[in-house]
Amino acid sequence: MAFVDALAQGRKQAEDLERDHPDSYQYQGGYGWETGTISDFLWAALAYLDDSFEEENRTEASWGHFAHFLYTGKIYE
Repeated sequence: MAFVDALAQGRKQAEDLERDHPDSYQYQGGYGWETGTISDFLWAALAYLDDSFEEENRTEASWGHFAHFLYTGKIYE
C-alpha cells in the first residue's frame, strides 16, 4: 500500500509541475513520468510485461512482481 501511495503522490507532484511549466513538459512528463492518464499507465505496464517476461514467469507472480508492474507503468513508453 505504501508503494502505491508513493506512486500516486509522485504522479500528483508531476501533474503540478507539468501544469505550472507546460512548455517544458510537452513531450515527456515531470519526474520521469512517461504516461499521463490511467489508461496510458496501464497500457505501458502491459507493454513492458509483453516485452520483458516469458509466459512461464507470469504464472509465478508475487507482490514484488506486481510492484514492478506498477512502476513500469510510470516509465515505459
